[in-house]
Amino acid sequence: MKDKRPAQKPTSPDNYKNTHFTKEEYEALENQFKSLTKDNVHTKAGKLDRTQFRDVLHTTFKMTDDMILDRVFRAFDEDSDSYINLNEWINGLSIFLRGNLSERAKYCFDVYDLNGDGFISREEMFHLLKHSLTKQPTEEDPEEGTKDLVEIVMKKMDNDHDNRISFKDFEITLQEEPLLLEAFGNCLPEPEVIRTYEATFWDQDAT
Repeated sequence: MKDKRPAQKPTSPDNYKNTHFTKEEYEALENQFKSLTKDNVHTKAGKLDRTQFRDVLHTTFKMTDDMILDRVFRAFDEDSDSYINLNEWINGLSIFLRGNLSERAKYCFDVYDLNGDGFISREEMFHLLKHSLTKQPTEEDPEEGTKDLVEIVMKKMDNDHDNRISFKDFEITLQEEPLLLEAFGNCLPEPEVIRTYEATFWDQDAT
């Protein structure tokens, strides 16, 4: 029986203008996405599911933290349908790979805002930092060390003193210290990994 796949909506020739990619790069990413999803049928035709997305982040972008991978998926999934479509994929990669500080700040904040209420609470901060610290062997009690770290970070970032970190707090802190962008966990690829991936834009075999 022949598969009945919904036709992929044609992309506008000017879509690339809304990203940090050139027209040629956009088309190369589109071809790569079609290659990644070519065997998908039914409800996920022309889309990446959560498992496929995590596999790409793991194998291509060397990201291995399960909790962060899940949050990155949610950040890419703009319409919250539990799939990544072509536009979400390219728009997400635009920030993921080439976003300016403001764009990356919003992306990282959304990853760290675990319950999506627009703030990073002490509990969320504790959960994120504890998750990172428990991966590093130490003689100290990771829970106590995490509590101390939460207090240090809260004092540093909570500019309006309401015991939670808003996006405005996060932005103000990053303007002073950009290196704190990934303070609660690595959710962006390393520069060397980005360069390696960008080289595949011109791999015509990806089609």
